[in-house]
Formats: sequence, C-alpha cells, structure tokens
Amino acid sequence: MMITTANMCESLTSAASDAWAWWAEAHNERDKWARAILTVSSLALLIIWYTRTTLLCKSRKSHNLRYPPGPRGLPLVGHLPFLDPQLHTYFANLAKTYGPIYKLRLGNKLGVVVTSPSLAREILRDNDITFANHDVPSVARVATYGGSDVVWTPYGPEWRMLRRVCVRDMLNNASLDAVYGLRKREVKRMVKAIHGRIGSPINLGEELFLTILNVITSMLWGGGDDERIASLGVEFRVVVGEITELLGKPNVSDFFPSLARFDLQGLERDMKVLFLRFDRIFDAMIKGRLKSMEGGSGGQECKDFLQTLLQLKDEGESKVPFTMKHLKALLMDMVVGGTDTTANTLEWGMAELMNKPETMAKAQEELDRVVGKDCQVEESHLPKLHYLQAVVKETLRLRPGVPLLVPHCPSSSCNIGGYLIPKGARVFLNVWAIHRDPSIWDNPSEFNPQRFMNNNCDYNGNYFNYLPFGSGRRICAGIPMAEKMLMYGLATLLHLFNWELPSGCEVVELKEKFGIVMKRATPLIVVPTPRSSQANLY
Repeated sequence: MMITTANMCESLTSAASDAWAWWAEAHNERDKWARAILTVSSLALLIIWYTRTTLLCKSRKSHNLRYPPGPRGLPLVGHLPFLDPQLHTYFANLAKTYGPIYKLRLGNKLGVVVTSPSLAREILRDNDITFANHDVPSVARVATYGGSDVVWTPYGPEWRMLRRVCVRDMLNNASLDAVYGLRKREVKRMVKAIHGRIGSPINLGEELFLTILNVITSMLWGGGDDERIASLGVEFRVVVGEITELLGKPNVSDFFPSLARFDLQGLERDMKVLFLRFDRIFDAMIKGRLKSMEGGSGGQECKDFLQTLLQLKDEGESKVPFTMKHLKALLMDMVVGGTDTTANTLEWGMAELMNKPETMAKAQEELDRVVGKDCQVEESHLPKLHYLQAVVKETLRLRPGVPLLVPHCPSSSCNIGGYLIPKGARVFLNVWAIHRDPSIWDNPSEFNPQRFMNNNCDYNGNYFNYLPFGSGRRICAGIPMAEKMLMYGLATLLHLFNWELPSGCEVVELKEKFGIVMKRATPLIVVPTPRSSQANLY
C-alpha cells in the first residue's frame, strides 16, 4: 500500500515550507489574493478534520465502546509521516506495543491493524458480511473499469455474479484441466530457455515472471505461435510492473477523499495511460476471437477463458447481466493479479531452497520416486508429491504473496475484540505477522517444510493461523489455479535442473521488499545444470 510514504511526507514537508515562506513574504496584490485563498482552504481542511473527529467521538459514545489503542498522530495527516516503507514489519513491531488490534489515523481514514488469529476469525467469519467490502484505492478503480472486477466490486448481487463466473466457469478444477495443454506448452518453453543457458548465471525471477505471464495469457486467449501474440509477453511484463508500482504508491486521494477529484499527485492520470494500453490489447483479442467464433472456429481443442466469457456474456442467464466491462475487468484481474503473486512465490521458494540444500535434495528425491528420474513432470503427479506440497505451504507461510491481504472496509460499525471498528475504516490483516507468531509456530523464522507434513491446514481459510489467501466471502478466487501453477512450476524446476549459486556467493540474500505483492529486495541469480541425460526432456 505505502512503500514510499516517507518520500511523500518529505515532499509534503518541503512544499509546506516553501508555501509558508511565500505566504509570509507575499507583497503584491495577486499574491495577497492567493494567500487569502490558501488561508481559507487551510481553515476549511481543519474544520473538516475537526468535524470528522467529533462525529467519530459521538459514534464511539453511542456504541458505548472505545476505539482500539494506538499511537497519537498529528492534526490532519495523522500517523502518515511516521510510517515505515516496510509496512508489514512496521505494523508487526507496533503490535508489540499496542497489542493484537490497534488503530492508526491515516489522513481522514482510520486504519485498524489486526495481528491475531482469533480477531481475524471475528472479522472474516463471525462478521464476514459486515467486512465483505474492500477499501478501493482510486488508482485501482481506474485500472478495473470503475471497480467492476471481483476484487473491488462491493458485496452484493453484482459481486456474487462475478464470483460465480470465476469459481464456476473459469477457475474450477475442470476448467483448469481443460487448459492444461496451454500451461504445459509454456512450461516447456521455460525449460528450453533455461537449458539454453546451462552453466551460466540467470535471473530466475525474470524467467519465472515471463513464464507465468505467458501461462496466464495463454489460458486467457490461447496464445498460439503467432508472433504478434507472443510479443505481448514483453509488453505485458513492463505494463504489469508499472501498474503494481502505482498500486503501491501512497496517494493523497485515498487518505483525503475530498481531494480525490484533483488527483494532486497525477497517479490516476498515469494509471489511465497504462489502462488504455491494456484496453487496446483486450479489444484486439476480443475482436479476433469474435471473428473466429463467427467463422465457426470457436470450438478449438483447448477452450480458453476468453471464449468461455464471451459465451457467458451472450447467454445472459443471470439476473445481473455479465457485460463487456465485467469481462475486461476479469481479464485485468487475471493478468495483473495472477502474475506477480505466483512468480514471486516461486522465486521465494527457490531462494529458500537454495539456502537449504538438504531440503531441496529431499524434494528432488520425492520427484525422482514419484515421477521417475528420466520422465517429465505432469500435473497428474502433483497430488502425490506430499513433501513438495509442504514446501509450497511453508513458502507461503514465510512469504505470503499479499502480506496485509486486501484491506477490508466494514459496511457498518461493529464490535471486534471489545473495540469499536467504525464504518468505513481501513482494516489490515497482517498475515505476515500471524504466520511468524512464536506463540503459534515453533521457530517461526526458520524455513521448515516438515512442519506441514502432519498438519491438516489448507488454503481454504478455515485455519486462522494460516491465511495466505485470506478467508471468508472475499477469499482469493484463484486458489486452484495458484496451487496448480506453484506446484507444477516448482516441480519442473527441481526435477529437471540442479541449481547452484554463482562463483563467490555462499548464501542467498532473503531481504524482503514490501509492496502490494511481497517481493525480493534483490534478484535471485542462479546457475542451472541438467539433472537428466534425456535430451527430449529439454
């Protein structure tokens, strides 16, 4: 959410200092009028802040509850100037002082941070409907056709329709099995690319990002060998990176909604530029697919998601119509939401294994036993790879893809843990901290897949000590796809290659870089060598 808050506050402080000097020294008539306008505007903001604070106090008294504890902030800006760029660890450290639930004033928004499984259960299960909305950043609204996707649409009939489309028609196991051939093709391309650089250092994160992006776009509209479609991978990689960066930047419009219309930092303007690039690509793909379907060639062997969505739009079975705007917004969710999270989790998994050679060897021994030393990994093997499943789960425990989940926003004031959480608050669930709580996990900072070998916890949000994909109504809709891609990608990398660090490197640096998606602070540079003598596997 706020990876550069300190920089924003420094800029605001500098601007305020310059404005004060100008205000104090203004002499000509024009400057005097501007000074008067600035003074009136500042007073208006103070009045708004005071009024809002007074109303919140009245709301608290009417519910006979108090707000959670928390650090005191400054007038108007609240706690914004004090936030650390590594927000997940900063929030975890504040919890040591203020407890498992505390508040932060973030401009005109009240933030509430939760780091306890029992409180997470209260929010995501006991009061699930109340917290079924997400707090929508202004740039996310721009990127998703006005918030018409499954992530940001408010809870209600429209959201239920979109969720049904995702779960029933796109991301269930049967639909994913139908496009297995497309995933297999892109993974084979990755294997060939890595094999072409045997013995040389490679940036594994870059290779994984491009592969996952190609996998997702192939499942969306088939991909094929057309050069124009293949070249989209490079363009998407650039644009997706820029979009996630904009989503992670602190935005005055989000902290002071009354100022949103002015787009003071120009972030919405920048997002619109990126959005239009995606929209043009989507239009081209949709136009081409409609043309092929009209020509009678829509029933290809591997039915991709775009064809499924276009057929759903034409059927119009739901009471809430599935429109072209919804269709494009779901495509955006898949491309932006599915690439960074999956690629980064795979990179983290490989990084952790590089520092635990005995753990990597154990996973490879299981692969040799289940798959066969000189055989190709197939998705049918994955349910039998129990230790590899534990490796993936442990990676998601230590490095959850979205460390604070998507912030929730209560539709009405409610009681959580004996405290009042007011309507409209921004509620952060720090799953990164929950996953590292020493009262829950033994040696929580250690990468140890063995802890999941006799553990029944899964990804479905029923075990509140472990919530890599969230829980409740707004749990991630793409869990089946993420699980398949993580397992298949990691199994292929470990089964076909041995991995070493470049000369002069002894361990992999595991420093994190906070953002919407948990990333590595430094690229993972590794040297691959083949594990099999069968050339046909590469």
